[in-house]
Amino acid sequence: MKIVLQRVKHASVVVDQQTVGEIESGLLLLVGVSKSDDQAAIDYLVNKVLNLRIFSDNDGKMNLSVLDIQGDILAVSQFTLYGDTRKGRRPGFDQAALPDQAEPMFNQFVEKLCESKLKVNTGRFGADMKVSLLNDGPVTFVLEYPQP
Repeated sequence: MKIVLQRVKHASVVVDQQTVGEIESGLLLLVGVSKSDDQAAIDYLVNKVLNLRIFSDNDGKMNLSVLDIQGDILAVSQFTLYGDTRKGRRPGFDQAALPDQAEPMFNQFVEKLCESKLKVNTGRFGADMKVSLLNDGPVTFVLEYPQP
């Protein structure tokens, strides 16, 4: 599993000109599922997302987590994170999970995030989504399991 995590002031996802997910201050997560992902990947990355200290404390240091600030989370599935661009001009997606595997894994990831009681919104799996955000910082990290 691979996640591009961005600290945002706000973010939203539009499908067919309708907003399907929207948050205020918190995290935008672009989530890719690989063929080899399992429950351990979900558990590890949910823990990392919820507890990563990337929000500023009163001294301006990155010392607070999304849980600490009671921030929002917008999770968007994105299989292209597993695009292999090393050869040729067209990405290969051999490592990306097929939709029948990826969608349940993504949904389990979101359900586990929801256990935190934070506001969690999503895009629409498999849809052509338009994602808007105001990156705060900018602060962006790539999280992976297993770690490379």
